[in-house]
Amino acid sequence: MHQIKKYFKTYLPFTRAGIQAAMAYRTNFIAFFFGSIVYCLVMYYIWRAVFNASGEGMMNGFTMTDMTVFLFITALTNFLTESDGSYDVGEEVRDGNIAMRLIKPVGFHSTFLFTEMGWKLLVFAMIFAPVVVGVEIYKYHAYGGFAFDIAKFLLYLLSLMMSYLFSFYMNVCFGFMAFFLKNLWGFNIIKSGILRFVSGAVVPLALMPDGLRQVLEWMPFSSLCYTPVMIYMGKYSGVEIALRLAIQLSWVIGFYLISKLILSAALRHISVQGG
Repeated sequence: MHQIKKYFKTYLPFTRAGIQAAMAYRTNFIAFFFGSIVYCLVMYYIWRAVFNASGEGMMNGFTMTDMTVFLFITALTNFLTESDGSYDVGEEVRDGNIAMRLIKPVGFHSTFLFTEMGWKLLVFAMIFAPVVVGVEIYKYHAYGGFAFDIAKFLLYLLSLMMSYLFSFYMNVCFGFMAFFLKNLWGFNIIKSGILRFVSGAVVPLALMPDGLRQVLEWMPFSSLCYTPVMIYMGKYSGVEIALRLAIQLSWVIGFYLISKLILSAALRHISVQGG
């Protein structure tokens, strides 16, 4: 218990710094949020056109109401689980600040994690509740009754937490490429585009061809977004939820260990360009 208290006492200042940084750039924060809302509205009209053109009320278990819920909960989930780990590591390698971070008597991963958590706590406090309430009001009118499942919601939060940890460690692993490539700006753009597709954030995996869907569901990337959203929507049974959470946990542990190994190897090749 003493070690846990000491750990949080050491790293909570990084979280406060993350909150202060987010507040300092609140215009960017607000613009990003409204940009996500606009994206959801555009996708809504695209999918409504698809459903109208198909003449079907349901596509692979998804109604238009389901798709609307999917779009907004997916945007919220992405907002909460996306990590800037690859960008932050890459920038510090590029400008030389990585040298100062490495000589400090704190954990390399933990400093990035707790700083980013400050941003996420602000997002959670200001955006999470309004979006969820709005979605539940929409479901109430669409289904003609109260459809909120507190058990599924709590499981969604658990899955959301593991999604973020997985996203963080995966992006840190990607960011370590900066030790060798020096600049990851272009690679980050490519990575983000690919991840949005293979994680089911653009098109639900249930609507993809069976072979591709089965491959993507067992790859780690479905844990980023698709798994928590499907839990929230009640698309998984109890056994499926347990299986998906176990898969998420295994990927979190796996990428955490991989990040440690890559860091150890990368430090033998480090050369900073500034500082």
